[in-house]
Amino acid sequence: MPGTNLTREEAQQRAKLLTVDSYEIDLDLSGAQEGGTYRSATTVRFDVAEGGAESFIDLVAPAVHEVTLNGDALDPAEVFKDSRIALPGLLEGRNVLRVVAECAYTNTGEGLHRFVDPVDNQAYLYTQFEVPDARRVFASFEQPDLKATFRFTVKAPAGWTVVSNSPTPEPKDDVWAFEPTPRISTYITALIVGPYHSVHSAYEKDGQSVPLGIYCRPSLAEYLDSDAIFEVTRQGFDWFQEKFDYDYPFQKYDQLFVPEFNAGAMENAGAVTIRDQYVFRSKVTDAAYEIRAETILHELAHMWFGDLVTMEWWNDLWLNESFATYTSIACQAYAPGSRWPHSWTTFANSMKTWAYRQDQLPSTHPIMAEIRDLDDVLVNFDGITYAKGASVLKQLVAYVGMDEFFRGVQAYFKAHAFGNTRLSDLLGALEETSGRDLKAWSKAWLETAGINVLRPQIETDAEGLITSFAIRQEAPALPAGAKGEPTLRPHRIAVGLYERDEAGGKLVRRERVELDVDGELTAVPQLVGKRRPAVVLLNDDDLSYAKVRLDEESLAFVTEHLGDFESSLPRALCWASAWDMTRDAELAARDYLSLVLSGIGKESDIGVVQSLHRQVKLAIDLYADPAARETLLARWTDATLAHLRAAEAGSDHQLAWARAFASAARTPEQLDLLEALLAGSRSIEGLAVDTELRWAFVHRLAAVGRFDEAEIASEYERDRTAAGERHVATARAARPTAEAKAEAWASVIESDKLPNAVQEAVIGGFVQTDQRELLAPYTDRYFDVLKSIWDSRSHEIAQQIATGLYPTLQVSEETLAKTDAWLASAEPSAALRRLVSESRAGVERALKAQAADAAATAE
Repeated sequence: MPGTNLTREEAQQRAKLLTVDSYEIDLDLSGAQEGGTYRSATTVRFDVAEGGAESFIDLVAPAVHEVTLNGDALDPAEVFKDSRIALPGLLEGRNVLRVVAECAYTNTGEGLHRFVDPVDNQAYLYTQFEVPDARRVFASFEQPDLKATFRFTVKAPAGWTVVSNSPTPEPKDDVWAFEPTPRISTYITALIVGPYHSVHSAYEKDGQSVPLGIYCRPSLAEYLDSDAIFEVTRQGFDWFQEKFDYDYPFQKYDQLFVPEFNAGAMENAGAVTIRDQYVFRSKVTDAAYEIRAETILHELAHMWFGDLVTMEWWNDLWLNESFATYTSIACQAYAPGSRWPHSWTTFANSMKTWAYRQDQLPSTHPIMAEIRDLDDVLVNFDGITYAKGASVLKQLVAYVGMDEFFRGVQAYFKAHAFGNTRLSDLLGALEETSGRDLKAWSKAWLETAGINVLRPQIETDAEGLITSFAIRQEAPALPAGAKGEPTLRPHRIAVGLYERDEAGGKLVRRERVELDVDGELTAVPQLVGKRRPAVVLLNDDDLSYAKVRLDEESLAFVTEHLGDFESSLPRALCWASAWDMTRDAELAARDYLSLVLSGIGKESDIGVVQSLHRQVKLAIDLYADPAARETLLARWTDATLAHLRAAEAGSDHQLAWARAFASAARTPEQLDLLEALLAGSRSIEGLAVDTELRWAFVHRLAAVGRFDEAEIASEYERDRTAAGERHVATARAARPTAEAKAEAWASVIESDKLPNAVQEAVIGGFVQTDQRELLAPYTDRYFDVLKSIWDSRSHEIAQQIATGLYPTLQVSEETLAKTDAWLASAEPSAALRRLVSESRAGVERALKAQAADAAATAE
C-alpha cells in the first residue's frame, strides 16, 4: 500500500485551512511477536479557519473500523479511499476527530517495521516516517508544517521496552503511557518497541542534565561500544549548544541501533534511529568510526535544525540535510578533543565526489529543487540535497564569515523555535549579522543547476617568475534533458602554492591567497612576481564547490608526486580531480590506475585509500577499454596482494588491502590463498580473518564458482545471525550459474516477501562484474517488469529494484537504445523516469570513457 501522492498545492491549501493542536495515539502492539496487523486509535484536535469547509486526513491501513468527527459517526466505507479519509463539509472552528483502524507491520523499512532476530527469535519494531509514512501507523495530517503535540499510549508484550520522543515511563500492565511531546512534525515522531538491550548515561554541564540512552538488540550487545558513542555525543552537545546558543530542546536523547534500516539514521526528536551495521561485529578501519561519528553528529544537529525549527515544505529538504551535514563535519573538524580533525579531507574525498557525480546527471537540479509532490521528494535524497548543499553552505560560511554565520543561526533558532520556516528566513538572519546582500548569491548558487570548472592561467618569465596569473571559470553545458542554463557563479576560494621540501621530500604549502572569483576571468595580481611553485592548487582548503583542473606543469609534477603532499586535504583534492578527469574521459582509465599505483602507498588517510580502491575497480570495470580490462585487473589485483603483504601487521591499511584483494582475486593462486586464509591453513601476520572478512572471502569464492551451496551453508552455520542471513543471500545470488541467477531474480521480481535488507543483499550478489554474459539476458526482462514493479511495490523496495537491477554492466549502444525505447513507450512516473535516466547516463558516460581509453592505447 504505497499511499496516495500528496501535492504541494494540496498541502498549502490544507495548511491555510487547518491548525492542528494535538494527537492522542493508542496502539495495541501486544501481538507484535506474531506479526500481522495491530489496532491503531487516533484522536486529533484541530481548528478550522472556515466553517463548513472540507479537508482530508491521511491513513494507509488495511481497514478502518471507526471514524467519528465532532461526535458524529461517519461511514468508513464512504469516507476512506486511497489512503485518505475525507472530512466532509461539517468542519467547524474547533474539531475532534477519532479514527480507529487496523494497521499493518511492514518489512520494507517504512512505517512500523517488524524484524525477527534469528538469534533469539524475538521481534523488534521501529518506526520510519520520513517522508510520508506516519500515516501507516496513525491517522495524520501528513505534512511538515502542520505541527502538533503527540501523546502515545502503547500496549506491548510483557518484558518488552517501548521508547518514543518523550521520556520513557514506567509501564502499568504492559501499557506505556507517554507524556505529550512539544510541537513537532509528524515525520519525526517515533516508536521503538521490543526486548532491546540498553545502556544509560547523561550529558551534564552547568546545571543542565539530559538523560542519554543507547539501545540495540541483545544479540549485538557484546559489540556495542557505548563509551565511544557517548563520547562523540557529548562532544556534539558541547559544540552545538555553544555555536547555536540554544540549549538542547527536548527532554532526553536516545540513540537506537535498529535492524534493516534503509538509511544511515533518522532524526526522530529525542529518539534517533541508526542502522545497526554501525555496531561493528568485526574489525573495521578508522574511516568506519569516522563515518559513524559523522552520522551521530548529523542527527544531533537535526534536533535544532529540522526538529526545533522545521522546513515548511520539502523544497527546503536540502537546507535541512545540508545544514546537518555541514555542521556535523565542522564539529568533527573544530571541536576540542575531536578524533577526526581531518574531517574536511573525508568530506572532499567522499561527499563532494558524490555531489559532483549527481550534478552531472540529466536529473541535475537546483539545490532548492522544485518539489511538486511526495514522489518528487522521495527521489530527492540525493548528492545535491546533501553533499552539494553542504558544500555550498561551506562556501557561504567563507563568504559571510564563520562567526557571522553562527550569530545568524542563533537568531534564527530564537525567532522560529518549534515553528516552520522557509529559506528566506535563514538568509534574512544571515544578512543581518554579516551585512552581506545574499539575494544574488542565493540566486546563483541555490536556484541554478550544474557545476563550474576552475582552471589556472599562468605565465612566467625565463627566471620562473609569474608574470600573469588568472583563474578562468567555465560553466559547461548541462546534461541532455536537464533543465536550466549554465551559470557562472561567485566563488570564495583559496589558491595554494606548493613546493617540495628537499629535506623531507614532502610537498608543503609555501603561500596561500584567498579571494573572490566572479565571472569568466579573475586576475590574481597578488601572485605576480612570485616564483612559480611546483604545484598551483586552486580551491585549496576546499572552500568552494567546483571542479578544479591543474595547469600542465602542476599536473605533470603531481602525476609523479601526488602522495608527497604533507597534508591530507590537498592530496584528497588532487585525487578527486584525477578521478573526475577519468569520469569525464580526460584521463584514460589505465593512466588513472598508474597514478593510483604510484601514489597510494604514501597515502596515510585510510578513508582516501578505501575510496581509491573503489574508484580504481570501478574505472577498470566500466571505463577501461574492454579489450584491456583483464590485463588491468590482473595488474590491480597483483598490486592489492603486494600491498596486503607489505602493510603493517594489524593496521587499518592491512585490513583495507585485504578487502580490496578479496574483491578482485582472480588467478588460481590468488583464489587458493583466499581459501587457505578461510581454512586457517595459511595466515598473514596481523590479519584477523574475522566474521565480516570471512564473508568477503566467501562472496568472492562464490562469485567465481569455487564455493557452491554446501560451502556457503557451512559458513552460515558459523554465523546464524541477521547479518549472516544477508551474507548468505549475497553469496547464493553471486554464483556464476544460470540457475543461481534465475533463483535470485525470481526471489526479487516474482515475490514481494523479501525484507528490504535481504532484497538489497540479493541484488548486490546478483550483479557481478565478471558475469556480463550471464547477466545479458536480464536486460530485456528488466524493462519488461519495471513498470509493474514500480506500481505495485513500496517506494523503498521499488527504488532498490529500479536502480540495482538496471543493466549498468551492459555498456553498449544497444543498452542505450533499449532504455530510450522504454522511456518513450512505458509512460513512467516522473520519479521512475528520473531513476532510469540517471542509470542510462552512467552507461553513456562509460561508453565515452572506454573510447578514450582505447584511443590512449592506440597512441
